[in-house]
Amino acid sequence: MSNTPLQDGAVYDARLLGKPKMLALGLQHMFAMFGATVLVPAITGLSVSATLLFAGVGTLIFHVITRFKVPAFLGSSFAFIGGYATVTEMGAAQGLSTAEALPYACVGVFFAGLLYFVLAGLFGIFGARRVMRYFPPIVTGPIIISIGLILSGSAIANCMANWWIALLAIAIIIVANIWGRGMVRIVPILLGVVGSYAVAALFGQVDFTAVREAAWLGVPFHMKDTAFAVFADPDWGLLVSSVITIMPIALATMVEHIGDMCAISSTVGRNFLADPGLHRTLVGDGLATSLASLFGAPANTTYGENTGVLNLTKVFDPRVIRLAAVFAILFSLSPKFAALVSSMPTATIGGVSLVLYGMISAVGVRNVVDNKVDFTASRNVIIAAMILVLAIGIKYGANDAVSLGFTSLSGLAVAAIVGIVLNALLPGKDYVFGRNAKGDTSVNFEVNRVTEE
Repeated sequence: MSNTPLQDGAVYDARLLGKPKMLALGLQHMFAMFGATVLVPAITGLSVSATLLFAGVGTLIFHVITRFKVPAFLGSSFAFIGGYATVTEMGAAQGLSTAEALPYACVGVFFAGLLYFVLAGLFGIFGARRVMRYFPPIVTGPIIISIGLILSGSAIANCMANWWIALLAIAIIIVANIWGRGMVRIVPILLGVVGSYAVAALFGQVDFTAVREAAWLGVPFHMKDTAFAVFADPDWGLLVSSVITIMPIALATMVEHIGDMCAISSTVGRNFLADPGLHRTLVGDGLATSLASLFGAPANTTYGENTGVLNLTKVFDPRVIRLAAVFAILFSLSPKFAALVSSMPTATIGGVSLVLYGMISAVGVRNVVDNKVDFTASRNVIIAAMILVLAIGIKYGANDAVSLGFTSLSGLAVAAIVGIVLNALLPGKDYVFGRNAKGDTSVNFEVNRVTEE
């Protein structure tokens, strides 16, 4: 990707627009990421306030590490939702509540974030081509497909609370994403949540008691909800299982990160993969994810919605993104707002997550298609078949996991390990990272995204 000049009319120094416009642009970026970011804790049971706090803090850390050059916002990653769900189910089997099991999942996400450091180091030592040949689309594609399919059951269960509310959320998202213009097309998730939430409230299906009782100001997180709480009286088997279950998900999100950096570079017209460098952006993303997980917030990822806002406004100044991060931190200090999000109807969550989970699987299909994976080759058929059958079969089998005596492995963890090993051992590897830019960057878990044409 060349270091092309900025687009006509583009602005890289928002200070030229004046402080009022800078503040307005910062708020716009905050609301662009808002719906998707708070939806992850609403689905998983994590803290909304901690999520907003570490979305803001993680974004600021990312900007420091990338030398304040990349206009990227880091919000909640959808890719890890399956990991949280799997670990809470494992915890339930041990007699733990969701609140007690989630800190174990956070430990797993912490180690997943550390994999970004490993990949950044390997990129620096061996180069992207040598490293990525072990994570080709025939491995990452089926893993991504499996993530969406594993989650599909919970989406349907939530929709069944009220199918009309769920269908309304789905309809709003589809209409906004396909036929919307300007900011409407950038924030379809937020519109779907707000629209169906409002209708549910009008029909008396929302209990606002917790909202009325919540304070306006408060602490964004509590130590009992953090990863540190695990070590007060740890279940070592569940802890190891959580780490092994969640770490493989980072294989997909790291490829997603590369795609996002390409999209932002294309939108802005500057090669951020070269300067400040992919190693810095990976470290920034990984550090933000690990830090957030320690304090009970979801994994972070660079957001396609904010890239869309960059394309819409043509204001590429990273200071505007940092303003959005500050606004997110300020919102995190309001327990009343967190209670409002937590009061979201189950059917609204179901409708929105039905779209999101389907999109995750569709992204996996796209990853395979864009890279023209050859399914006439027996090795590719075997690898894809083993990943899909192991991930789905173990998840919905009688035991839900594979027991190794000292720990248990989820279907996704087993599938990822088997897929990586088979790809490394079987002859006929033909994937070369960097040969097909479209294929290399076709991994993104957002509903809306700006891509390089």
